[in-house]
Amino acid sequence: MKRVLMLVLVALFLLSAGCATRCYVQEQIEPLADRISKLETRVANIESKLTALEKLGADVEAAKRDAAEAKALAKDCCDKAEAAAKRAEAAADRAEEALRKAETSAQGAKKAFELEQRK
Repeated sequence: MKRVLMLVLVALFLLSAGCATRCYVQEQIEPLADRISKLETRVANIESKLTALEKLGADVEAAKRDAAEAKALAKDCCDKAEAAAKRAEAAADRAEEALRKAETSAQGAKKAFELEQRK
């Protein structure tokens, strides 16, 4: 009987020591809940910043594309302006040559007029 009583007391002791009370669990969880709440807030802030950076990255890519298009357009305009300048220079050369021919012709006509006047 003493053995049975001793066994029952040991069993009760073991079962009573292994149970946690609701207050004990609450005390243990409160600091963790606070830390988790703070971490969730930080994660939300980081995610919003990441979203903003991704949007900024997309804006940067769009700006790069726009800059490349503008550069290509400027190069095209520059090439056209250079070609127009070469055509204008060639036209100026032709005009100078025509002017020289006209002056030569005018001098010849003047001499012919003077010779006709002397006769």
